[in-house]
Amino acid sequence: MEAAKSERESYWDAKTFAFITDKTKPAMKWAISELKNRGKNVYVVDLSDSPEPGSLKSVSDLPVGIDHFVIGITKTEPADLIPALKGKGVKKIWFHWKTETEKALDACKSLDLECMTEHCPMLYLGGDISIHGVHRAIAKMTGKY
Repeated sequence: MEAAKSERESYWDAKTFAFITDKTKPAMKWAISELKNRGKNVYVVDLSDSPEPGSLKSVSDLPVGIDHFVIGITKTEPADLIPALKGKGVKKIWFHWKTETEKALDACKSLDLECMTEHCPMLYLGGDISIHGVHRAIAKMTGKY
């Protein structure tokens, strides 16, 4: 019998995601690519100095109703985006490993938003035969998955 999926594993079962990046976390690009390869709808808000072609430039450009967001920014305070995300209908925010701030977590709590922290999306999305698969195996063995 297969073990039940954890909340972190189930997060990636959604059909549509929005990513907010400033290109300081390379795994964000890999996660976006992996989800697109899996046939998911992925919107990307690129806040970097040189946004990727086809990406959105602002949270205000996102459609309403996306409830699974991944934030991986380090150049600006992620908490500043939380009210706008709530206005777009967000319910769950995954903060990429080491991008959450106390202010961002407080904003999520005050707006009654679910948030996940302390993990890289690729720990859950990467293939078994990759650096991410090795990382996943170590995380499982150490109880940090």
